[in-house]
Amino acid sequence: STKCYRKNRLFNFFINFTDDWDIYSFHINSTVTGRYATTVIKSRVANRMNESKEIEFHVRIPKNAFISKFRMFIDGQVYDGTVKAKEQAQRQYTEAVSRGESAGLVSSVGRTLEEFKTSVTVAAHKKVTFELTYEELMTRTLGKYELLIHARPMQPVQDFKVDVHIHEKAGISFIDVKGGLSTKALANAITKTHADKQAWVHFYPTEDQQKTCDSCGEQGLNGDLVIVYDVNRISSLGDLKRSPGYFVHHFAPSELPRMPKNVVFVIDQSGSMHGKKIQQTRIALIHILNDLAEDDHFGLMTFDDNIFHWKRELVQATEENVKSAKSFARKIQDRGSTDINKAVLEGTKMLNAHHKEGSASILILLTDGDPTSGVTNPERIQSNVRQAIADKFPLYCLGFGFDVNFNFLEKMSLQNNGVARRIYDDSDADLQLKGFYEEVANPLLLDVAMTYSGASNLTQTNFSMYYNGSEIVVAGQVTDNNSENFDSQVIAISKVRFSEVNSVEFTEVVSDDQIQRVWAYLTVKQLLQKEVVLSGPEKEAVQKEALELSLKYSFVTPLTSMVVTKPPGEETDVLDKPKEGKPQSSWETDSDLPILYSHGSLFPASHPGPPGHPGPPGPPVHHYHPSFSTCTHPFTFILKMTSEHYTSPILLLMKFALILHRFLLRSENQSLPLCFDFFGGTRLKLFHHPTRGHISMTSLTCIKTKQFFLFFSITVIRRDKEIDVAAGDMQLVIIVHGQTDKELLWPVLRQQPSDNFGEGILGEWKKKHSECVCVFRTSNSYFSFPSDSADDYSIVPPFQTSCWWLPHKSALLRPVAKFMVEEV
Repeated sequence: STKCYRKNRLFNFFINFTDDWDIYSFHINSTVTGRYATTVIKSRVANRMNESKEIEFHVRIPKNAFISKFRMFIDGQVYDGTVKAKEQAQRQYTEAVSRGESAGLVSSVGRTLEEFKTSVTVAAHKKVTFELTYEELMTRTLGKYELLIHARPMQPVQDFKVDVHIHEKAGISFIDVKGGLSTKALANAITKTHADKQAWVHFYPTEDQQKTCDSCGEQGLNGDLVIVYDVNRISSLGDLKRSPGYFVHHFAPSELPRMPKNVVFVIDQSGSMHGKKIQQTRIALIHILNDLAEDDHFGLMTFDDNIFHWKRELVQATEENVKSAKSFARKIQDRGSTDINKAVLEGTKMLNAHHKEGSASILILLTDGDPTSGVTNPERIQSNVRQAIADKFPLYCLGFGFDVNFNFLEKMSLQNNGVARRIYDDSDADLQLKGFYEEVANPLLLDVAMTYSGASNLTQTNFSMYYNGSEIVVAGQVTDNNSENFDSQVIAISKVRFSEVNSVEFTEVVSDDQIQRVWAYLTVKQLLQKEVVLSGPEKEAVQKEALELSLKYSFVTPLTSMVVTKPPGEETDVLDKPKEGKPQSSWETDSDLPILYSHGSLFPASHPGPPGHPGPPGPPVHHYHPSFSTCTHPFTFILKMTSEHYTSPILLLMKFALILHRFLLRSENQSLPLCFDFFGGTRLKLFHHPTRGHISMTSLTCIKTKQFFLFFSITVIRRDKEIDVAAGDMQLVIIVHGQTDKELLWPVLRQQPSDNFGEGILGEWKKKHSECVCVFRTSNSYFSFPSDSADDYSIVPPFQTSCWWLPHKSALLRPVAKFMVEEV
């Protein structure tokens, strides 16, 4: 809801520029033809000052889209961005980063959006026009298409317009407008027209109206406009369109009987699912179980380093069985480590033992972590799962949160005819889980095979399942433009065992290049998916083909970059498409900053990281919260637990010989934990309770011997690899990790006192930060910190996890002196 500007090339600031430059026109024009959308965002900006000013263009686009064009118009000159192979653009990219300039200008923003930004210096009283074009193929889900338009011009604009035109030869069955920009007074700014094969939506809010949506304010609009529609189904055989040289086939039959399904839910209940994740999983499972049809058969199991069955075989979804399964789901508790290999193989075994003709089998895995128990090598797990499933049914992997190894899950899903989906650990995570299930809840066809004679260079033509409300899209090149020589058939298994759909006739012939671009878009998307599961020469061949198409059609994809050309003297920007779950970030070294608390997420930008810290984060893993990590140098320590008269406090001291100590803190509503470092021999208070004591430390330590001094009414239990400490309803566990000939202690606050009076680094973080994410500011300026990595020792063996790195003074609620304790 604020305006973005680079005060210098290292940091992103959000401030008000109304007095500096004026966005006097902001237009978004989206045209959807044949379910392919081309959207143009055009912003006209004037520098009203008597001196040159840097002016920024900052917009958000759907993640599924490919940027295909960017232009700037300055003083009658046109500056076009050019798409190049990433290797060719790498030199410019590296040089820009080394100078601290913008690079990698597109970054992931939440679930559905990516962020694009660039800037240019404009002379006094001059104007600049920015024009960005992106393209996407509409995806049908649950019986509808959704065109997402995000509007955030960064100030109220006098000439603000959104125009959407949809043209479908088959006819438009319905159209609706949703999203945050359609609420309150903004609803009056929307006009909608629907005339059989065409529909128009216009959104023309006044300057005053631009301040009235839920997330809008003095800085103007900031929200989504979602155009929801569907098309008429003239024929169950689908719509087949042709242009000279190309065709596209949309296949979405609905008048088919639903197939019974056999579904097994494999649910991660390891320690990293603690808190809101496990609560939301329980809620979602209960909703999903309610939605099972009585002719479905299902299984439910949870896992950590062991397997916990509800039933050891699939059972029918009768009222009694569903009630029993819901009771099992309500009792799921987090514990232990993560044996994904054993769990998925057990789920596969259950489905293989329940093969039933005329039904569809589905395996759904939900996890938030890396494999840490049993077989932990990702490639070996993928190989085991692929051999066990043997193409008999799809595997869907749901990755919970940003600590999950999404690349591992994505590859395993694609290898087994499924998809991976990230579940964002926001307040509606249970609805996300339920929403995914609804997409696969009603299978209509199995083993769908699309055949086309007189065609070549086809996109994917074989699909393991077709679900009600979805759509299969196939495109290709026509080898003979004589339609009499072109023939298409669809063969699939349905509830009636077998059906063969006769030849599909062309429903539309068009003369422009749109169908060619649909083919190119779909081909590139599928090649990039295929590349994930391949290796060696096959992988290189697929990458080469995807790169050539990306360059030919000017798509910014993971294999290409757009070099943003600017006037002489301006630094070149390089635009890259981010990968899922890897937001780019900038860093700041000022450690004396106050803190602003707000719901939402950190603002990522782009920089390799602070001096002396790792660059990109290591492989993300799951972990308990809150806790801390450290470098693995030799340490000495003394551990004391004492009591004082009447109050029974707990005091944990650890003396250390080396200087670097890294804390790792997270709350339930954060996608990534925060990490910050302390240097030197500072002794810090970890946890303090006015009546139950406090825990303090100098640093995490590696040791050979341990000394315990126990007094009064504190309960201490020493197990093989952990020390449990309890005082009333407060619980602390000190996890012991072997490291060569040393040992390392890792304290984790498992349960804070119910009265919530805890203080100290762990206590105040849990109490004060549990409902917010920190965004840091100086005066009216806002900026973000980089993603980094930290060792997490709450599991065995320890792993690196991603985190937001920031100076320690910025993370603490009070001066550092308030967290120090004297020698005992």
